[in-house]
Amino acid sequence: MSVLTRLFPLWAVLVSVAAIAYPAPFLVLTPAITPLLAFIMFTMGVTLTAGDFVRIARRPMPVVAGVVLHYLVMPLAAWGIAHVLGMPPMIATGMILVGCVSSGTASNVMIYLSRGDVALSVSISTLSTLVGIIATPVLTRFYVSSGVSVDSWGLFRSIIEIVALPVMGGVIVNTMCARLVRRIEPVLPLVAMVSIMTIIGSIVAGVRPSLAAVGPLVLVGVVLHNAIGLLGGYWGGRLLGFDEAVCRTLALEVGMQNSGLAATLGRLYFSPLAALPGAVFSVWHNISGSALAALWAGRPPRDGRP
Repeated sequence: MSVLTRLFPLWAVLVSVAAIAYPAPFLVLTPAITPLLAFIMFTMGVTLTAGDFVRIARRPMPVVAGVVLHYLVMPLAAWGIAHVLGMPPMIATGMILVGCVSSGTASNVMIYLSRGDVALSVSISTLSTLVGIIATPVLTRFYVSSGVSVDSWGLFRSIIEIVALPVMGGVIVNTMCARLVRRIEPVLPLVAMVSIMTIIGSIVAGVRPSLAAVGPLVLVGVVLHNAIGLLGGYWGGRLLGFDEAVCRTLALEVGMQNSGLAATLGRLYFSPLAALPGAVFSVWHNISGSALAALWAGRPPRDGRP
């Protein structure tokens, strides 16, 4: 099962191609996008324990640094790229949404493979998700063009419904039914992967008529955005004096986004085109993250940590 989930970038590309060639079956699944994303966030909550929150308090500096870098670098980079590339308003809005959401759930696996600090990764992902409940609608309103209407309250309400409540529900289930959770935990990554692929396929099918015109532009923007996040996280950590394992962790936590959430919010509150950057980012950041993890896996951190 781990082999199947590690090949997520391949499956995501294949699903995207299938959605372009045969959009009808994927369009039927469009109403399931929001419930599926909420379920993905529930599976994240199921993996969390009270100890994960205690760890934030015990080791606050790298955790806070990761979250601050995340919400500083990614929204600003998205805004800058959208303007430099002259993106249409809805595509630019989608890019900014990607920049304003929390860390991606796949980052923990990539950091484990990269010989980074997994405990720190979980702490950053947890705090990033909690901060995002407020930060995502506020930053989106700040960065999105004044010519585009932003329903900040609607965004906040959706994040509560799609992120906060499912994550809290997952934590409660893990606390009350730990033995049951341990039994089903091995299959959760596969279930989450299938869910996110369904979301990607539905979104790609919905924007199929516009792909020829805006697809290459979105891909260039996404690649640049992800690269700036990876570099910003790594060198931000270096400037702050953290060791190599922590810097690797910051690189992937900053550069990998909860792009499924960005795509869903873009579709709900703006237009199908605003969902496209999130869908493309979902595919690309797993490809770049896997490649970086493979590179770092063979190079132990220079500070001697395993």
